[in-house]
Order: sequence, then structure tokens, then C-alpha cells
Amino acid sequence: MSATGFDAALATLAAHALPLGQESIPLSKAGRRILAAPVLARVDAPRQDSAAMDGFALRAADLAGGCTRFRILGESFPATPFDGSVGAGEAVRVATGAPMPTGTDYVRIVEEAIVDGALVSFATPSERSAVRRLGSDFASGATVLEAGRVLEPRALVAAAAADAASVTVWRRPRVAVLAIGEALVAPGSAADSASPHALPDSLSEAILLLAHQWGAKPIGQSRVGDAGTSIRAAAAELLAGCDVLVLVGGASRGRREDGMAALAPLGLEMQFADLAIKPGRPTCYGRIGAAHVIALPGNPTAAMTIARVLLVPLLTGLAGRGIDAGLRWVELPLAGGAPQGGGRDRFLCAESVGAGVRILDRESLNGQALLTRADLLVRLPATGPALPHGATVPTLRF
Repeated sequence: MSATGFDAALATLAAHALPLGQESIPLSKAGRRILAAPVLARVDAPRQDSAAMDGFALRAADLAGGCTRFRILGESFPATPFDGSVGAGEAVRVATGAPMPTGTDYVRIVEEAIVDGALVSFATPSERSAVRRLGSDFASGATVLEAGRVLEPRALVAAAAADAASVTVWRRPRVAVLAIGEALVAPGSAADSASPHALPDSLSEAILLLAHQWGAKPIGQSRVGDAGTSIRAAAAELLAGCDVLVLVGGASRGRREDGMAALAPLGLEMQFADLAIKPGRPTCYGRIGAAHVIALPGNPTAAMTIARVLLVPLLTGLAGRGIDAGLRWVELPLAGGAPQGGGRDRFLCAESVGAGVRILDRESLNGQALLTRADLLVRLPATGPALPHGATVPTLRF
């Protein structure tokens, strides 16, 4: 199978990363989920003409007639409205959200009022009435939130105000990680290992967290050696409960047989292998039945880079947002320039510098400490001259 360009790989992912299905869940558990159906209002908002601010409800006709002094009849609150009617020269103290008393159609805010016992007066004219009209926010039956919306806190305000007890959302992709390598041990175990070659598994938790940040549901991880039978057994166990299996260290030029090829007896159908990009050339993607399998390099920087540019859009597609939701490129000016093309599209670690971006030392590619500084990725074309300071480049939040 020949090397696949990045854009071709994305097109392949887009063809496979279809939403997993819908489910109805309580609003209390819907935070950060993706709407699969619109939220329709079950009530008007507000449900009646009401005070937009604390103040005094009165008749606009009195103000137009020059009246500036009013007799206070009582008070109105959201849950205990004033139950009388208001006539000429009369007013009712109202709290924010309180229904407008019968006979009133205007609210003067409390900051403009001069209260003297049972009387209230206004020394200055009013510029506008502090009244929210029935259904002025949205009417019963109106679409409050469109399908595809992420239910972040502001969206939850609207959904709750629409009186939605539950919402229909896309199912979250379930993600598992299988780390491959004889030397890998759980973080915290390497220093105490009998083997001087023991290495902390630095990627599994990071990949699961990245998946969680982009709307997936982490369901587990495992570590195995290089034997194909061990890889296959561990993968089969994880595949029983996941939608996406990520192999870490299962894609490298010399260990392909230990990674994806070990899954062939499980029915793996490869969609691409070898990418014409740097880093991450040995990255592979395939399907085992309904499940998606992506193999990342074992190099931490390369693995996190490929996870960001390929795993993330796969997850956003499966979660109902489309793959483009995971790749919001922003053009920023370079601080310090960029190297000329090297025959493959490049995704380089970079850091924000003021309003621009600086590419980090490429010689540190194998270092994990580099990742603590990198908050952006820069995409550079396969061909072309070196770019000068100030040239704009596409960047991606890392």
C-alpha cells in the first residue's frame, strides 16, 4: 500500500467517521454532549410580561401625562405576584422576574426612584421601560438550540429555560488504548523495576485524556509485549467494549508485524498505512467490524502530534460534529521563520509568542519535555522555500 497524503487520509476518515447513534439523556448529564436533535421550547420565555429589573410597575399613560408621584400599593415577586389591579397615579414595587401587575405596562428601575413612605416619585424622565414581554426571548414550540450544538454551560442555560428535562444527543465514542512494548511499565514502576530498561508508559493516559477532552468516553487501557498473540488477545478484549482502539507503539517501520498485522486474524481491514507526513509516517488506520483501529508511533511527540491531527477528527466525526470540528486551523505570523519543504507535509510543535507563533527546536523531536512547551502545531507544505519571519502559517491548538 503506497504512502497516503494527509488530505487523502482525512477524506478516508470522513468516509468512516459517521455518528454512532442517538440516545436520550437527562439534562443533568448532558454537559459537553452534542445535540442530535434540536431542543424545542416547552414554555414561553418569559411566561408573562414581567419586570426585567427591580423597580416600580405603573401605567405608561400616567408618565405620558406628566405624573411623577405615585402611591405604592404593594409588592410583586416572581413566585408571589401582586393580585390586585393598578389605576391612575398608582404603582407596585416589583422584583426582577415578577409578573407585571394588572393595569401596568411600564417599569421604572429602582435606581431612578425616590421613595417617601407609601409614595414614590421620579425626578428625571425615563429613557426606556424595564419590561420583558411575553415570549420575547422565545415562544413555546420554538427551536432554542439546533442539532449539532455542543451543550456547553451557555447552551445548558437555554435548554433548561426551555423546560427540557432531557435531550437527544449523539452517543460518545468509547476509546481504549493498547500500548505495545516489552519495556513499558505503569508510571511509577520504572524506578523500582528489576530491569534497567523499564520505561514508563507515558502515552496511554495522555491519549485517553485527549480523547476525553474531545468528547469521547475513555473505557480502558492495557500494556502488552511485542508478541503477536499477546497483542491480538489484549486487543480482542478491549474491542469488546470500545468503538475506537488506539495502538501506541503499534506503528513503526520495523514493528508493523507486531502491531496492526497482529490484528489481521480479528478481521482487520486496512484503510491506509504509511502517511506522506512528518512525523508519523508509519501511522495506520483500519476497521474491525464496526470498530475503528488507529496505530500511532511510539515516539511521544510523534504520537501526540498524530493523535491531534487524525485521532481527534475521527472522534469528532463519530461524536456527530464532523471531522472539521477537530481541525480549526488559524493563520498566524511566524516568529523566527520556518524551514523549507522536505518532501512530506510537516506538523511541527510550536509555541505562542504574543500574537504569533514560534516553531520549536526540531532536534528535540524525541524529547518529551518539548511537549510541555508546545501549545500549537504548525502545518508546513511538502515543498517550497523557507518562510521568513512574519510569514503566516496554518496553526492548530495542540
